[in-house]
Amino acid sequence: MSRSAAARTAPTGGTRPAGEPAASPSATRTALRICPLCEATCGLTLTIEASRVTRVRGDRDDVFSRGFICPKGASFGELDADPDRLRTPLIRKDGELKEAGWDEAFDMIAARIRPLIEEYGPNAVGVVLGNPNVHTMAGALYPPVLLTLLRTRSLFTASTLDQMPKHVSSGLLFGSAAAIPVPDLDRTDHLLLLGANPLDSNGSLCTAADFPGKLKALRRRGGTLTVVDPRRTRTAQLADRHIPIRPGTDALLLAALAQVLFEEKLTRLGALEEHVEGVAELREAVREFSPEAVAAACDMDAQEIRTIARELAAAPTAAVYGRVGSSTVEYGTLANWLVDVLNVLTGNLDRPGGALFPLAATDHAPRPAAPGKGFALGRWASRVSGHPEAKSELPMAALAEEIDTPGEGRIRAVISLAANPVLSAPDGDRLDRALDGLDFMVSVDPYLNETSRHADVVLPPPPPSQSSHFDFAFNNFAVHNQARYTPAAVPLEEGRLDECEIQARLVLAVGGMHGAEPGAVDDMVIENSLTRAVADPHSPVHGRDVKALTAQLTGRTGPERRLDMMLRLGPYDLTLQKLLAHPHGIDLGPLQPRIPQILRTRSGRIELLPGPIAADLPRLRRALKERPGSLVLVGRRHLRSNNSWMHNVPTLNGGSNRCTLQVHPADAARLGLEDGAPARISAEGGELEVPVEITDAVRTGVVSLPHGWGHSRPGTRMSVAAARPGVNVNQLLDGSRLDPLSGTAVLNGFPVELTPLR
Repeated sequence: MSRSAAARTAPTGGTRPAGEPAASPSATRTALRICPLCEATCGLTLTIEASRVTRVRGDRDDVFSRGFICPKGASFGELDADPDRLRTPLIRKDGELKEAGWDEAFDMIAARIRPLIEEYGPNAVGVVLGNPNVHTMAGALYPPVLLTLLRTRSLFTASTLDQMPKHVSSGLLFGSAAAIPVPDLDRTDHLLLLGANPLDSNGSLCTAADFPGKLKALRRRGGTLTVVDPRRTRTAQLADRHIPIRPGTDALLLAALAQVLFEEKLTRLGALEEHVEGVAELREAVREFSPEAVAAACDMDAQEIRTIARELAAAPTAAVYGRVGSSTVEYGTLANWLVDVLNVLTGNLDRPGGALFPLAATDHAPRPAAPGKGFALGRWASRVSGHPEAKSELPMAALAEEIDTPGEGRIRAVISLAANPVLSAPDGDRLDRALDGLDFMVSVDPYLNETSRHADVVLPPPPPSQSSHFDFAFNNFAVHNQARYTPAAVPLEEGRLDECEIQARLVLAVGGMHGAEPGAVDDMVIENSLTRAVADPHSPVHGRDVKALTAQLTGRTGPERRLDMMLRLGPYDLTLQKLLAHPHGIDLGPLQPRIPQILRTRSGRIELLPGPIAADLPRLRRALKERPGSLVLVGRRHLRSNNSWMHNVPTLNGGSNRCTLQVHPADAARLGLEDGAPARISAEGGELEVPVEITDAVRTGVVSLPHGWGHSRPGTRMSVAAARPGVNVNQLLDGSRLDPLSGTAVLNGFPVELTPLR
């Protein structure tokens, strides 16, 4: 039974949760906490008075960040104490969200989800994972268990709005979607950076505390930094060379660089030679992409392209690194593939000073090199538009149509974990309506935001100071191997549940085990994991007794015991007790070469020209003849923002963190636009009215509007964000523009039209 928008109202009990956390009588003290607010994972020193964080400094003794802190980390206390954070569950009764007890909330989930699964099958339940999941222990430990028990193929994550092209290209090249090389920032002599602005975003799929400092150190030691970006970002201002490329053409530039390396005989695979196949085929595949052929499309000088290629090949060590701006475009997977192709052709992949594969403390212990199962795409497809899966995920852009299109297999329920796709996915208006037509929805979120306001049950996790932290995800992308664990800095407030317990109870409710102790989930995972480990001849516990191994695990909670198990099974002979004894972390050394051990392709080699890539190259060849006839739009990052989920913190929602449309002076004069005046921007998905900011920081032919804004929908409880709502750039898109290999939404480089509003 669907719900009417007219029946949806705000929760009872006023517009803001009452009161602050109950203060304990303890004296002022300090505690350590790894920052969960971006991928840099900096160590923080918190000053705590009673139960409130009153000051935040960088932890100078942290083995990874060495005291670095950015404005997001400095605002930790303000975010932690945000009065708009939900403190008790909400459940929908008679069309209205009302405060409820935890037992009542999970009773409702169990009573509503299981019948839908039994009647319509598991695919009728969609699971939506937002990017804050990878910033918490709960988000790393429990969604995989939920998906295993649920057995749904209706999985949608923020990856198809950001990084999926890198997972797909890595899967095709190396046999594993998790095998992502990162630039060795501390030792490289030459860095070619595309579609990234780490001085504002602190890195992405490249976990580096003080990324700005590492780039400055590269310059100080005589290294070279080249930045390719249509905007003159803070990172571009630091560079030796800034290339204001036409948006969406990064893949053409990279292909031309590869072509020059072949044409001028500058390739040098070095130690990789015996581990690579497809070099001759690759040479033929990029033959047409000469600098002269791509120059007009990229709006670059052909000779400058040759110079970049020669410098890349001549550098003692070098790394090519591309991120969001090179992923969320029409040729995102091809661009990410070519990034690593260049690292291979110059002999810089898996080489100190080049691009290497991190080895996290919770990774598998090293095992002998051997061919693997490889990486498959398109094992199933979405019901409505037939989008192929990638890494078991369907495009987030397809979520709305999978809900609102009638027929067998329609998604009837959604479990949303730390996600706000109404703002982050294309055509939020359609998704807004679609979510309102669900039979049932559960949201795990600290806020009543544009997405969670549709839920029948909202389960709010506690503030980050009340949660333990270990970076399961980001240590796999760290530029230096290390391990750090911080217990909760503040005791759990009365009436709250730890986020791990919330997600464990959700797993039980959805998986048909409602009423069991939450620890049963952790016990099940530990038993299954150790059973597999003792049967694995390459495991450090091969042939041992599962019960005896289980008895050795330490930790006060199920999640700590799982962490202890993963450390013991990992490559460094670590335990939870060792981490607790080193509160500032344990330095595990610089990145080291890992090929061929890391390769999991069917051939056991780096497959330079995989079949799906070769099949998509004709599409890139057609782009050689395309010329945009209008303005194109790109997004932009702010140092004080991380998509939509930090816009309710006053100190982060001010200053330069503005939702404006940046336009070059020449384009503004041509179109009759005035600085600060409103303009109408339109595209295939809709139109918006937005204030103009005239600046030469953006190149001609390009306009820029930041991502994650549009906090103007009714029924939310985010007072600071609502006071400065901005506009939702994704409303300009209808969801039809996708990178075909990865299903990633094209959020950059699409055509728009501008008209002034008087």
